[in-house]
Amino acid sequence: MAEYVAPAAVEIVADQAKEYASPYFGYFFSYEKIVEDFTNQREALELKKERVKFCVDEAERQNELIHKDVDNWLTSAEKELKETQNLKDEIDRVKCFKWCPKWGWRYSLSKKLAEKIPIISKLLETSNFAQVGYRRPLQGIEFITSTDFMDSESSISAFSQIMEAINAKGVNMIGLHGMPGVGKTTLAKEVGKHAREQKLFDKVVMFTMSQNPNIRTIQDKVAEMFGLNFHTNTEEGRAEELFRSMQRVNKILVIVDDLWEEFKMESIGIPFGDEHEGCKILLTTRRQQVCTKMNCKEIQLDILSEDEAWVLFRDKAGLEDDCSTLNDVAKEVAAQCKGLPLAIVVVAKALKGESLNGWRDANQRFKDSTHLYDEEVLGGVIEPLKLSYDYLKKGINQMTGNHIQMCFLLCSLFPEDDEIHIEILIMCGIGVGLFPNVYSIEDKRKKIVEALKKLQKSGLLLETDGADTIRIHDVIRDFAHWLTSTGENRFMVKDTLEEWPHMDESYTAIALWNCRSIIKNFPDKVEFSKLKTLFLEGERKRKRGYNYLVVLGTFFEEMKALQVLLLKRVSFSLKGFPSLPNLKTLRCFNCRLENFSSSLTNMRSLEILALIDTQIDGINEDQLLKLSTLKYLRLSGAVHIDFVSRHVIWEGGINFPLGLVSRLTSLQELHVTTKNNFNLLELKSLSRLTALSLRLSTNQIPRDDFVLPKLQRYAIIGENYSSNREAFRTLDLQDFSSSLSAFNNLFCNVEELNLRNVGGQKNIVPSIDEMGVNELTSLQLQSCNDMEFLIDTKNVQGSTVAFSNLVELNIKSMVSLKGLCDGVSPTRFLQNLKQVSIKDCGELQVIFQIDKLSERMKCQTPLLSNLTELSLHSLPKLKRIWEVKPSHRAIASLQSLKVVRIEYCDNLKTIFSPCLALSMLHLQELDISFCDRLEQVIGFGQEDEIIENDSPLCCWPKLRILRIEVCPNLKYVCANTWTQWLLQSLESVYITGCSQLIHVFNMEQNKHGQDIVLPELGSQNHCWTKLKTLWIEDCQLLKYVFGNTLSQGFPLLESLYLKNCPQLLQVFSSTEERDVIGDHILLNVPFLKKLNVSDCPQISCFIVQAQLIEELVLRNVGNSRQLCNTDVPVLYEGCIVVGNHEEVFQVQGGYSFSSIKILILRNLFEVQVIWNDFAQVVTLENLTTLTLRDCKKLRYIFSPMMTRSLSHLENLFIQGCEEIERLILAKDQVSSSSSNGDTSLQPMSFPNLTRIVVANCKNLNSLFPFGFVPVLPNLETLIVTRNSKLEQVFELEDEVEVVAEEEMKFDKLNLLSLEELPSLIHFCPKGYHSVFPAMIELKVRDCPKLTTGFFIDSHEFVHCKTKAPQLVEQDAVEESTTVQNAIFNENINWNRWWR
Repeated sequence: MAEYVAPAAVEIVADQAKEYASPYFGYFFSYEKIVEDFTNQREALELKKERVKFCVDEAERQNELIHKDVDNWLTSAEKELKETQNLKDEIDRVKCFKWCPKWGWRYSLSKKLAEKIPIISKLLETSNFAQVGYRRPLQGIEFITSTDFMDSESSISAFSQIMEAINAKGVNMIGLHGMPGVGKTTLAKEVGKHAREQKLFDKVVMFTMSQNPNIRTIQDKVAEMFGLNFHTNTEEGRAEELFRSMQRVNKILVIVDDLWEEFKMESIGIPFGDEHEGCKILLTTRRQQVCTKMNCKEIQLDILSEDEAWVLFRDKAGLEDDCSTLNDVAKEVAAQCKGLPLAIVVVAKALKGESLNGWRDANQRFKDSTHLYDEEVLGGVIEPLKLSYDYLKKGINQMTGNHIQMCFLLCSLFPEDDEIHIEILIMCGIGVGLFPNVYSIEDKRKKIVEALKKLQKSGLLLETDGADTIRIHDVIRDFAHWLTSTGENRFMVKDTLEEWPHMDESYTAIALWNCRSIIKNFPDKVEFSKLKTLFLEGERKRKRGYNYLVVLGTFFEEMKALQVLLLKRVSFSLKGFPSLPNLKTLRCFNCRLENFSSSLTNMRSLEILALIDTQIDGINEDQLLKLSTLKYLRLSGAVHIDFVSRHVIWEGGINFPLGLVSRLTSLQELHVTTKNNFNLLELKSLSRLTALSLRLSTNQIPRDDFVLPKLQRYAIIGENYSSNREAFRTLDLQDFSSSLSAFNNLFCNVEELNLRNVGGQKNIVPSIDEMGVNELTSLQLQSCNDMEFLIDTKNVQGSTVAFSNLVELNIKSMVSLKGLCDGVSPTRFLQNLKQVSIKDCGELQVIFQIDKLSERMKCQTPLLSNLTELSLHSLPKLKRIWEVKPSHRAIASLQSLKVVRIEYCDNLKTIFSPCLALSMLHLQELDISFCDRLEQVIGFGQEDEIIENDSPLCCWPKLRILRIEVCPNLKYVCANTWTQWLLQSLESVYITGCSQLIHVFNMEQNKHGQDIVLPELGSQNHCWTKLKTLWIEDCQLLKYVFGNTLSQGFPLLESLYLKNCPQLLQVFSSTEERDVIGDHILLNVPFLKKLNVSDCPQISCFIVQAQLIEELVLRNVGNSRQLCNTDVPVLYEGCIVVGNHEEVFQVQGGYSFSSIKILILRNLFEVQVIWNDFAQVVTLENLTTLTLRDCKKLRYIFSPMMTRSLSHLENLFIQGCEEIERLILAKDQVSSSSSNGDTSLQPMSFPNLTRIVVANCKNLNSLFPFGFVPVLPNLETLIVTRNSKLEQVFELEDEVEVVAEEEMKFDKLNLLSLEELPSLIHFCPKGYHSVFPAMIELKVRDCPKLTTGFFIDSHEFVHCKTKAPQLVEQDAVEESTTVQNAIFNENINWNRWWR
């Protein structure tokens, strides 16, 4: 019975307690409800966190940047879940007893839960992200990699002319023309690189037109640079989208390379001229007439002078600068290149390292040349290119030389400016029989790659950004076409085909690209008895699906010699392929093949079969097995195959019949990267297999050891694998908790290893590989919850080598990770490491433990000396990044480190030790944020690390970006006052939310404990010539920013923000007389555009000369008594006084502030005038926003003449300016010395003023003078409140008697508020009738003297009139027939939509 009585008693007591007791008892009596709410909310947060984290992981795999708020939300969510786990465990562990509750425990737990519920609720409320990431902004790889520019008289002249034309008004298209190979593209890239680095344009984009431009490809490239995703599919629709997108960007430079004929840029979508005056176009062309037809500013790039040509030739040929006989001959050879840089480079590279006889032979060959060349296409480069081509055979046997030449000719078959995939070239090379004495495909691959490298070294091929592609210069491609126009190897290449060309049967290679789906006169059959290579590509233009080129099988009947067939967007019907007995390579990309199975019977010599994104109606496995010569099989992309014998189609992949793969015993390479049903153990019978690419799911991985003795290259990847790296040997395993023994034979030489959600492994070495994974270059670990270290050496006897070639280390969400090495670091440990990223590892306390080193390691290359990038995120227990003893300084170095990013490492107190900081000579970017306990960036924690004063530290000469955000305990960047900061490369300083920061750069204290600026520590410590942005915010204890800084000034400073630094005394200082005016620093910043100094009441005044200022914000600056009213000298140029003084702008000699767009002045109690001399013309033609607040002594703002330049003013906000009587100075108040002339010549108007707010200006008596034209045609909002002396809103400029009623119309005014205006008599002058057709909201309150009446007509237009008292009744009667509601002299709160 007691078990039922006790709860009832408790309930009665609880009810009474809730009524009478303290609110704190609610924690006890609402316990069950609080527990339920907490449990539900926490479960919801767990689910939401997993969903957001999944989206973030997917975005990162797509190489996207994660939005800061998403990253912060995830960190906060994970932090809350971790902090509340103990509470959840406590709820689960100790249940509330119904009959005998633990009173103290219930209260305590309930209180903790109640405090957490709103925090979790807030996280749930803010978790709905439309997107978690965004694409990385593209800069244009052409300009990043542009390094071949050579200064010559011609190139310097052309460069100067181009830059002059770019900066000239009225010039929107510039044409650079010159001979082929003269260096037009290189110069154009240099212009783009310069424009991007100097930020002359908001966007710089470059693309190549070629003879047959692919408009869609060009549109895609330009759109990618502008972050545009097309929503239409036609070229015209895409052009319009691109056109509108580019119009929204102010300044654009478009570089159009290799234009062959007049072209309308609008067809791509590029606006220029009247459509976009800020868009400049630079085009390059071989033909001057193209420039003339397109109305370009024409600039010619000439050839090199004889001396310049020799300097370039000597450099590329590796010759000494001496008077040797060899150099004499070489000069003659160089002269034969006719001053063309392209010819010089290829010939010099071809002859590099030759003997004197070799040079003489080359020279004689030039002299014996028949001088055959096509002036229009190739100019004078044929002879030097022919020499380079012939020299490919030099020093090697005839056959090898021929094969290298054939590799070069094969490259000429591809479209102009195409990036050619090396894998495709290998397929083609094997197909045409290159290097026949080499049997295996792997060895042939090596030979062909070696040949391509030789071609690159010879200057005949170009490198690209990727390791898997190469490119051929268009001039050299034309040369190859000239070579193959006659002779044994006859090639035909057509880049766009609409009509079948006339061809004879002598061609050995034909490449037809971008063929229309319907080609005029396309034959059913052609006779090409010598044809060995054929490339066919359907039309690139895509509307709905692909436009396939439809080809009948009979087309190939007379091509018995065909060895290589590459098809793209081609569809076959009817009988499929005829007999092709010599075909060795067949590659189909995005094709449709009917009757393919029967076609295999006719390809008995086939060695390479690649089907990519291709639909095949059926493959008979017996026919496939009959391909006894098949060595290479690639199936990737959306391959759709029905294996006829089993009648099975597996949607989304390939379902191989059981045992089929194991019977393809001739295979040397197998690449299946689409979903499949492979069993790895089936491959054991493929004894010749040297290369393997497979996409596997977890259930396809066997438990037994997987052995392929000849395997040299492999990529075994999981279902969600994505990577930008080209790894030679890759293993990607995910969602796996069993033994990894199946891959024991691969771990020893794996290059890229990715483990995601792999359990059961405490380390990599020795658990996964005992040998140390020394071939590994990339390691990515994620959610491997059992792993504690990368390597455990505690039980290792003797020395070991491990991770010696690791370049990239990426670790994420490893909940048990404690460090990288447990025990003494092995030999060459991480010696090649370049990139480190570690995120969300809750147990990690130290990363690099350099105090645990073997004796042998101390004699090697310094540890971490190759590290270039370090990123640490959300490591809550991290105490030290590096643990370096002073005795180990010599064996640890960060000499290559360029980028450091550290976020949410709450336990970290210092970042770098002094000995490491000394070595960081290449640091470029330092970004630290949300590290709650961080005290110093460079920490001097150990006595013997402190550098003596006679040996000052020299730090970071290449640092460009310093960003420190929300580190509330940070006191110093470096505590050592004798650190010499060599920061001449610094471009951006951003420090915010560091409430304990004492100083940024060097300060020390004198014997009285006062801060003093350090003396100069060298000739460069105050050099800030590249600084563009300085942002200091929410640093409550900061007193000084820079030391002795102004000797060279800030010539490139563009933005200066100082916000909420209440103790800040000084930003700049100088001992140079030229930098000081009176007691004030003079700062000459010719490029400064944004200046914001807010809530810095202690700051010393400084004076700014900034001709290009666009945004000026001064708020609560220098309001301390000792800083007020200090004398500022009169200067002879326009300047801005940053401080609390009578005058903000000093205007002398008609100086114009025409660039200023935003002006905000707040809490400047001593300011009396903004502009010191109204007699001068001050032009404010670009001012859009003016905000004045709490400038107590300000008397007026504008002169009448100045107001006539305010054509772009949109927003006017004036509040708390108690002394202002008029906004615009009356004419009789303008200085008699004014040189402005008659100010009444031009009417006063504010054509773009949209919003006006005037409040708490107790001496203001009127707002605007009113003329006889519309003063405010675009006014939308007018709010006038709490101005006690205001009598009229609008007053007449001149007292003129109004005889007939005048109408004053406000067509766009939708909000009018007149409130608490005790002296207001008129809204508009007597005799005027105001109409507000767009009015939505009208408020009139506490205006007792107002004689203006408001009423609404039948169209719901609001009107107002100022009434003479004796006429009010009469007029009201007269208007009664037209007015719905007449309202006079009473409070109004009217809204069009609320009535």
